[in-house]
Amino acid sequence: MMTKVLFVSMGNVCRSPSAQAVFQRMVDEAGLSDFVRADSAGTHAFHIGEGADARATAAARKRGFDISSHVARQVRPEDFQEFDLILAMDWDNLSTLQHQCPRGLQHKLMLLMRFANEYEEATVADPYYGGPDGFNKALDYVADACQGVLELVRKRATQYQAA
Repeated sequence: MMTKVLFVSMGNVCRSPSAQAVFQRMVDEAGLSDFVRADSAGTHAFHIGEGADARATAAARKRGFDISSHVARQVRPEDFQEFDLILAMDWDNLSTLQHQCPRGLQHKLMLLMRFANEYEEATVADPYYGGPDGFNKALDYVADACQGVLELVRKRATQYQAA
């Protein structure tokens, strides 16, 4: 059984592709690639078809993550059905997702930072209009929260293997 995780930000060019890359590396290193799939999307259509923001790409590269081949997309109606966890970067994106999400699937929607252990912030702030420090801080938050998400999906994978 595959667990599918969707990371969601506003334009899908900074935070969500970074979270996808960080989480995918964690999944691969944990040997869970056969059980977990990650993707990312945006709540808005601002950047559909564009690559990741150059500043996000540079910050990720400095930490050994490659998001240079990322292509931004918008959340699709079928994503609510397909993904098991849909993790928003902030309250605005969570609210947008809640309005789009069909009844009976709302339980899949959460803030990513709900899974953080080191940081107490509720959201990953949008670094798009700021400087490089914002992109680094976003990566710090994402890495922390993704570790918590990894623990959840590891438990699910273990339960599926035991069944």
